[in-house]
Amino acid sequence: MRRTFTLLLAITMIICSVLFTSCGKSDNTASNLEKIKAAGVLKVGMECAYAPFNWTQTDEANGAVKIANADGYANGYDVQIAQKLADAIGVKLEVYAYEWGALIPAVQSGALDAIIAGMSPTDERKETIDFTSNYWVSNLVVITSNDSAIANAASLADLSGSKIGAQAATFHEEAVTQIENVTPTILDDFTLLYTALKSGTIDGYIAEEPTAWAICGDNDALTYVALVNNTTGFTASDSDVAVAVGIRKGSDLGAELTKAIDAITSDAKSALMQQMVALAPVE
Repeated sequence: MRRTFTLLLAITMIICSVLFTSCGKSDNTASNLEKIKAAGVLKVGMECAYAPFNWTQTDEANGAVKIANADGYANGYDVQIAQKLADAIGVKLEVYAYEWGALIPAVQSGALDAIIAGMSPTDERKETIDFTSNYWVSNLVVITSNDSAIANAASLADLSGSKIGAQAATFHEEAVTQIENVTPTILDDFTLLYTALKSGTIDGYIAEEPTAWAICGDNDALTYVALVNNTTGFTASDSDVAVAVGIRKGSDLGAELTKAIDAITSDAKSALMQQMVALAPVE
């Protein structure tokens, strides 16, 4: 009888332990995707100041989304991709404006579900957050004035000795050092770089090619040096010049968003980018 009682007690303790562990696991590690679907909202962060990937406008025209933590509406290629991803998982999109350096900490803390901000999935960033598949891949170019000494440059070598700007905490900051005898100017965002170029403080600044399309397209005073990665231009890996969605480390959201991104054809992505370039505000 004692042996039977002991056996039953042991079995009961095992069952209770399993149930307790199971309940604890359910409470503490419910998947990010489940939580997002339960809340009905995908919280996405971006600068809202990097046309044509993202910018701020005064109304909801052309599919813009109200910025949740600031005045105005966000639009651009990132916003439209984010909307497609939110639609794919059946939730509402909320856009939050963050400074560049605050985006990764916001995802790590859970304040944001995802970064969709023209961010490249570099090896360094992969140490702190995960990324989806790429939703754009671009060349790095240099935006400059039409009358500048580098306006007719055909290769990286032709930029030697110039003053070139780059955004802080991006691959551009590393890329600018590939130019011989360069005087680099590292600034926090593209608005400051644009202002520096207009004032003559710098000769040009590094940007993604779509950004150059948007800025130079309607501004006769500006042009860009159309470099090609790894040939006439900067040495860069795919992870340096691609853009992907950044998510919390280990989140199951990544697989779901990757599936949605991969369902968008290359032609559709190109058409969407051209549309956003045409709509992007000129500084």
